[in-house]
Amino acid sequence: MRLLRFLIAALLLAGTSYAMAAGKIFPYPYVQEDLPNGLRLITIPTDFPNIVSLYIVVGAGSRNEVEPGKTGYAHLFEHLMFRGTAEYPPEKYNATLKTAGAASNAFTTSDYTAFHTTFSKEDLPIVLSMEADRFQHLDYSEEAFKTETRAVLGEYNKDSADPSEKLYETLRATGFKVHTYSHTTMGFLKDVEAMPESYQYGKDFFSRYYRPEYTTIIVAGDVDPKRVRALVDERWGNWKRGNYTAQIPAEPPQDGPRRAHVDWPSETLPLLFVAWRGPAYSDDTMDTVALDAISRLGFDQNSPLYQKLVVDEQKLDSLGAGPPNNLDPEFFGVNARVKEAKDLKSVEEQIEATARSFADKPVDPKKLEALKEHLRYEFALQLDNSEAIAATVAQYVALRRTPETMNRYYEMSAKLTPADIQRVAKKVLIDKNLDVVTLTPATPSGDAK
Repeated sequence: MRLLRFLIAALLLAGTSYAMAAGKIFPYPYVQEDLPNGLRLITIPTDFPNIVSLYIVVGAGSRNEVEPGKTGYAHLFEHLMFRGTAEYPPEKYNATLKTAGAASNAFTTSDYTAFHTTFSKEDLPIVLSMEADRFQHLDYSEEAFKTETRAVLGEYNKDSADPSEKLYETLRATGFKVHTYSHTTMGFLKDVEAMPESYQYGKDFFSRYYRPEYTTIIVAGDVDPKRVRALVDERWGNWKRGNYTAQIPAEPPQDGPRRAHVDWPSETLPLLFVAWRGPAYSDDTMDTVALDAISRLGFDQNSPLYQKLVVDEQKLDSLGAGPPNNLDPEFFGVNARVKEAKDLKSVEEQIEATARSFADKPVDPKKLEALKEHLRYEFALQLDNSEAIAATVAQYVALRRTPETMNRYYEMSAKLTPADIQRVAKKVLIDKNLDVVTLTPATPSGDAK
């Protein structure tokens, strides 16, 4: 099978891949199963011997924090989930992982929280058992809860020392007034400061979202799907389904451009974020794949604008863009780090002009075809070990709860035309949807330099 993977990569480079011919970008067969309680299991046997990677995706991110004054709890539980249970207190949990030589961690996004562990295949039963235990029987004292909330506050303060984090936080507050995307995964400072007194609310949050119907288990590596299913049935099968559904408020359409500025209290390079309110992720329309193509053709390292501003004129030391890939409508954003504040206005104008150019005229068909081939090749190359495979699948599972999302997305990308890109640009990259945030060091008088 490893030979097959190298053949796939070679064919991708030639632009006529096996995955393309079969209509599938993801080369590994997988088994997707739903337990009666709503838990979904995705097992992906790979050709990498001895190693297994486990990703557990919970459909709860900062998007789910709908109550006023209660932001940051999805991220808090990224921490609290390591507080242990009666069967596996933290010391025993960590010692078991250490004995197994396992690497374990977690992260939180706007739409989901993910817990991941990579280990030798013989340790699959104990790892699945420990994970099942903490997902169903997490147990911590009120004092432990307060300790973790203080750790989260410390993390917030650390992030606040990074000007790019402040820029991003300001962008979200500028672009969203109703939807929960208005705050970052860290939450609002006042809410984080109030967390220590919200022990019972923390219990409620866990009870709502850490349920089988919100959870997908991904097991990739040297595994047998039938054995994995038996182990999951044994330890996860009695997990009780919940009944909570968050009512996420819809953000009204933006009615005109918005701007915000941050005066940074110390020396730093000026920062710029130019964003347009975009659509939600979609793999049944051209919106997401078109904006993805624009982000590459317009702003990546091979783009004319990058070559001009970063390489030739050296006015920037970084430039990048990304399409909206969220469950709800999000930003198409372009970020730049500028060397001198006097160039901010010019750089902003050139970014906006580049975006408008995609609406003004169709892109070169040859450049688009070359990009599509490159993206498929890039995708194939990243699947170079079981952990990378599980991590990649987790990103798409978070969107539609199935690896088929990858295949649908790249099938849509293969159909993308210059006319599609122009149509989407005319719809999204317009002044009405524009949000611009700048950050510069402030002078003692408070005026931006």
